[in-house]
Amino acid sequence: MSWMSAKVFSLPTLASARRDVPAGIVVFLVALPLCLGIALASGAPLFAGIVAGVVGGVVLAFVSGSELSVSGPAAGLTVIVAGAIASLGSFQVFTVAVLLSGVLQLVLGYARAGLIGDYIPNSVIKGMLAAIGVVIILKQVPHALGNDRDYLGDEAFQQPGEANTLSELLASLASPSTGALVVSGVALALMLLWERPAFKRMAWTNVLPAPLACVVVCTLLNEWFAAAAPSLALTADKQQLVDLPAIGSLADFTAMFTAPEFSAVLRADVWVVAATLAVVGSIETLLCIEATDKLDPEKRISDPNRELRGQGIGNVCCGLLGGLPITSVIVRSSANVYSGARSRLSTLVHGLVLLLAVVFLGALLRRVPLAALATVLIVVGYKLASRKVIVEMWQQGMAQFVPFAVTLVAIVFTDLLQGIAIGLLTGLFSVVRSNHHAAITLVNNGNAWLLRFNKDVSFIHKSELKRTLRRIPNGALLLVDGTKSLYIDGDVYETVDEFAGGAAYRGITVEYHNFFDKRLVPATAG
Repeated sequence: MSWMSAKVFSLPTLASARRDVPAGIVVFLVALPLCLGIALASGAPLFAGIVAGVVGGVVLAFVSGSELSVSGPAAGLTVIVAGAIASLGSFQVFTVAVLLSGVLQLVLGYARAGLIGDYIPNSVIKGMLAAIGVVIILKQVPHALGNDRDYLGDEAFQQPGEANTLSELLASLASPSTGALVVSGVALALMLLWERPAFKRMAWTNVLPAPLACVVVCTLLNEWFAAAAPSLALTADKQQLVDLPAIGSLADFTAMFTAPEFSAVLRADVWVVAATLAVVGSIETLLCIEATDKLDPEKRISDPNRELRGQGIGNVCCGLLGGLPITSVIVRSSANVYSGARSRLSTLVHGLVLLLAVVFLGALLRRVPLAALATVLIVVGYKLASRKVIVEMWQQGMAQFVPFAVTLVAIVFTDLLQGIAIGLLTGLFSVVRSNHHAAITLVNNGNAWLLRFNKDVSFIHKSELKRTLRRIPNGALLLVDGTKSLYIDGDVYETVDEFAGGAAYRGITVEYHNFFDKRLVPATAG
């Protein structure tokens, strides 16, 4: 198979441009301060975060294995990156490690290591999504109140010094900025107004997304504060506005790129950092695309191996251009989905707008209040951790709810990777493991396909099931037969349900035989 085959590259299409272009602009608004904040926390040049954001948008739009996931610099890597820059001696040497980590991810992708993500139970993935929603709310409230010194994008519970998420939240509640309260209130009102059915029916609201309206209105409001009521104005010296490197000319722009110090390529410590970035970044990426698939309204199944190869290509580009390492990021991806995106075109738009805005609109962007952007993120966080999500998991029984709840709490009070590890261990004790023999067969007769579960199936068969479902062609008739199975795990039902939910988009008809009667319903569920 050629390197240039469709398995590696996909061209974004304009089929859903009406949805994707506004969604891409929303993701840009979310991504810009996150790119800068993560670069600042990592001890890297601010422009390195912008480079990573642009690569995550422009390059990954063509090579990603997911239609809706959005890549960029990840908060989960900040501690690793900061320590690596210090230990390696310079950012130039660190970029060599980033480049090599991309090469290692390419190897992982071609070695089909992406199946690792399929061994994480859906209850843990849903716990991760809800936890990210809670973390977003807890972390963004201080920014919305105009009184936070933590960088916009931090996800870890423990902050520098003795501060943590809760202590920072309490401190901000005790001394909010009046101007920030007004700005956040206006932004929240606009976000809620856009959700009203009567407002949604207006054609122009599909062209002007709510987050963009919030940013424009709140920026103008803060400019009025500066002119008419200076005591209310949000200012850069109080870290209340977007902080962006100034670019005055083409020479300034080109000077911001950092060239790798290729002489360090044979250093053992550089390879250790590269391997660490590759492994941690790959795990975070696989978790993110699993979670993004849960949010996808068309219930498409991403190709994790292709995603790893795409991340590898992206990190090679970041290393060459002087950017931070990238992963697929759930905050950007969820904002993308909730903004109405339907294809990878939104990812491309976000990357291009990020590049053009930084180069040509820097002075304007430095006037944007962080309180407005924080409010946009709070709304995204609420959608991820809504009461409906928690109730749905409770109704599925304790076998699903316990790993969900443990994952949620663990992530909120540690960080993403530690919380997932704790949730996964809990899930292993909550799910009955089946045997490891092949449990799924797929046969066809013309355009009719039979998917048969031969033995007991559980979440460890998700990888095989997803791979099998990807083989179903458009317009087919699929019969799902569970006659030979004594036990079918909830994750298998959910995977089939999600496939069936998106089948209509591909003209696929799904029928069942002795399938749903194998569901094990706990006695407490009634």
